[in-house]
Amino acid sequence: MTRGEASAAVTDLGWRYVLGAFVTTVPVPSLEVAGAIAARVTASAGRNGGSHVRVDVRADRVVVTVQTFAVGWTTSEDVEIVHLITAALNGTTRSVTAEVGAAPRSVQIIEIAVDAIDIPSVRPFWKAVFGYADEGDRGGSTDPLVDPWGQGPSIWFQQMDAPRPQRNRIHFDISVPHDEAADRIKAAVAAGGRIVGDAEAPAFWVLADPEGNEVCITTWQGRD
Repeated sequence: MTRGEASAAVTDLGWRYVLGAFVTTVPVPSLEVAGAIAARVTASAGRNGGSHVRVDVRADRVVVTVQTFAVGWTTSEDVEIVHLITAALNGTTRSVTAEVGAAPRSVQIIEIAVDAIDIPSVRPFWKAVFGYADEGDRGGSTDPLVDPWGQGPSIWFQQMDAPRPQRNRIHFDISVPHDEAADRIKAAVAAGGRIVGDAEAPAFWVLADPEGNEVCITTWQGRD
């Protein structure tokens, strides 16, 4: 399944495809209702839901993420699970549309990128200091790291050929739904930032704050 096929498979169902995962948000009036929604989601996902579904329960929303965690990517089985969960939530309003400057915002996934010349030597440090684990069944010396509890951002390592002084060597990647990137960039520029690179757009844009610290707004587009 290409990224474009993955996005098309779920968007009309009220889900968004972001960074290799299907995500939706269900607004709720209370924690009690959130718990009931979470129970409905887990029951509909079936016995294999534990390896495909993550539910974040809050007093005002339930965020549901579907992905094949063993490979860190979406598969046709995940599309089937999305359909099952959507049917179980039939009649429940899902909110996935972003309004710039308004709350709640849409879904997003954050990564931390670490520039490194010798990735195998620095990766163990970040794995230990964060208490992280290998992503899925991967454990290569240059592969990303993830929070085993699914709470913190993943960490990936960007190969460098030489040190880059006078600029940050750790930056954030903010992965957003593909049709919301322009609004997010517009808001960042209005808040004092600037676009410093768009050669790889729409895969990603590089933005910087007034002091030059960089961050990337990324989408699934332009990567297949």
